[in-house]
Amino acid sequence: MPDLPWPLPDRTDLRDTLLQTYRRRSGYHDDHHLSEVLARVDELGGGADDALVLAAWFHDAVYDGDRDDEERSAVLAETSLADTSADVTTVARLVRLTATHSPEPGDRAGEILCDADLGILAAAPERYREYADGVRADYAHIDDAGFVEGRLAVLEDLLSREVLFHTAYARTHWDTPARANLTAEIEALRSAPVG
Repeated sequence: MPDLPWPLPDRTDLRDTLLQTYRRRSGYHDDHHLSEVLARVDELGGGADDALVLAAWFHDAVYDGDRDDEERSAVLAETSLADTSADVTTVARLVRLTATHSPEPGDRAGEILCDADLGILAAAPERYREYADGVRADYAHIDDAGFVEGRLAVLEDLLSREVLFHTAYARTHWDTPARANLTAEIEALRSAPVG
């Protein structure tokens, strides 16, 4: 894995702790996901924004499949960064946005983080399948029928959005393949036997 950007050189201990948290996971929300989100933040032009980069690090710092993972990740950011030079309020606000992926129009940092997080939807088919398998692993505690029902609800919600991506770059480059991947996964889940 390449060196990951970290804007607090005097707090590499915090970076290392976060990285170990992501590395301990076996599903989708692991260090590979973190690396991809950070790379997409940079690709979308947000790599020089320290608060945005920190929000990318913290956006899934707490992840166990609960509905309040994003809130708990934001609180962790607030407590972990309290004694640093970081713009803690902005970092926490951005982390909370990943619960809905619906930033306000003109919220450039919010748009970039949300698009970077959802950018996996536009991945090449093989990587998309790895992502979908990883999500299933994240929810291994849920039976197949419950998982399919919940997953279909999420995918159908995403596919029905008029605006899936918020930045011009992501709309141009990622929207079409993302919608194709979403459609294919929905079709596969609907046609797969459950039981």
